[in-house]
Amino acid sequence: MTASALAQGKKISFRNKEDTVCPICSEVHQRESMFQGGGRLIAGKLTQELRRLYEKNKKFGRVSPNDYVLNVCPRCLYTAFPKDWSGLDADELAKLRESAEIRRKNIESIMGPTDFYQERNLILGAASYLLAIECYQSRKVTVAPTPKKAVCAVRGAWYFDDVNTEFPGMGYDKIRDLLYQKSAGWYTDTMEIMQSGSEPVDAASYLLGPDTDKNWGFDGVIYLSAYLTMKFKEELASDAASKLNLLIRAKRTLSRLYGSGKASKSKPSVIIDMAKELYDEYNKIIEEMGGEK
Repeated sequence: MTASALAQGKKISFRNKEDTVCPICSEVHQRESMFQGGGRLIAGKLTQELRRLYEKNKKFGRVSPNDYVLNVCPRCLYTAFPKDWSGLDADELAKLRESAEIRRKNIESIMGPTDFYQERNLILGAASYLLAIECYQSRKVTVAPTPKKAVCAVRGAWYFDDVNTEFPGMGYDKIRDLLYQKSAGWYTDTMEIMQSGSEPVDAASYLLGPDTDKNWGFDGVIYLSAYLTMKFKEELASDAASKLNLLIRAKRTLSRLYGSGKASKSKPSVIIDMAKELYDEYNKIIEEMGGEK
C-alpha cells in the first residue's frame, strides 16, 4: 500500500469538507466519497449485463464504487445524481417535499431502518438506487429521467442480487427481478426517446454505463435493451404473437449495434462479441417461433 493509503488505514471512504445542502429540506451534510487507489478495488470479470464484478478485498472487505454514486439527503432521503441535485423548479420541489414521509416509509418497508448518516454499505447502496428511481419519477423531462431510471433500475437489480445472496429467503430476489423488468421497459423507452428527442438523452450520456467501470454509452443502451428483453420476454409479453413481435423489434434494434460493429473497427470487440452471441440467440428463438427467416 502507498504511504497515503497507510495513513488512511483501512477506510474505504471519506466525508467531503464542503457542505452539501439539500434543496428539498435544507439539511446540511457532508457527501461521502470513495478513496481512490491504495489497492481498494480488485476488478473481476465483466458480466453479460455489462456489470464489472469486484473481488472481495482482504484488507478492505467489500468495496463497490456504486455505493457512492448518488447523492442522498440523510434527512428527507431526496436522491439524485450529483449533476441533478440542484436546479429543481417549483413543481419538482413541491412534489419531493410532499413525498418525503412516503419515501422513508417505502424504503424502510423493504430495507428496514435506513440511516444515511452512516457510512455506505451493501444495504444503503441498494436503498440509494430505489430512492433515486422514486425521486426521478417526480423530475421533469429536462433532466432526462427515463435513461437515468433505466440505469438506476439495472444497478438496483445487481444490488438486490447481492443482497439476496447475503440474506436468502427474504424476498429480495423478487425485488431484483422486478427491477430488471422495470429497467427493460425504461431501456426500451430510452431507445424511442433517442429517436424522438422527447428527452435530452445527451444529458445522461455520462452515466449510461451502465456501470462505473466502463461507459458503453449508447451502444450499451442498445445492447442492454435487447439483452433484458430477451431475459424477460415471458414477463414483457402476454401471448405468443406479442412475444414474437417484441423479439423481432428487439432483434432489429440490436442489428444496429452488431452491424455497426462489423463495419467499424473502432467499436470495442467485447460488446460486439456479446451482441453477436445475443443476435444469434434472437435468430434461433424467432425461427423456432415461426418468425423471420
